[in-house]
Amino acid sequence: MLLTANSTTQLPSIASEIISFARGIRIFLFYGDMGAGKTTLIKALCESLGTTEPVTSPTFSIVNEYIGTKNRIYHFDFYRLKNQTEALDMGYEEYFYSDAYCFIEWPEKIPDLLPANYISINIKVLDDNSRQIIIKQI
Repeated sequence: MLLTANSTTQLPSIASEIISFARGIRIFLFYGDMGAGKTTLIKALCESLGTTEPVTSPTFSIVNEYIGTKNRIYHFDFYRLKNQTEALDMGYEEYFYSDAYCFIEWPEKIPDLLPANYISINIKVLDDNSRQIIIKQI
């Protein structure tokens, strides 16, 4: 699926489309350059799942937890990991296989730990306000 966002005001409807597209898959991997809008899209996804808490990047904490209307949501930012062992040490499996939603930024840092089935979301910057969002089921 290919979507284009020309404004952040479109993100709530894009988030709803992504959740529908996933058809029950709860692991989402986000690819894109620094500043492409991964955290901004994750915020819209969390809001579409009913969280009312502020959604912020877990850059230093590695993972943030939110409560949605019906589900837990885990938001990971693996940018600062030095190696995959750090994800193992934090018990990533308990999160990934908990049936909670998992939104993962910088999955490139843990290539050997990724689950078999997930939704891949690649965000490409078109200009200051526009993003191309490519969504695939893996």
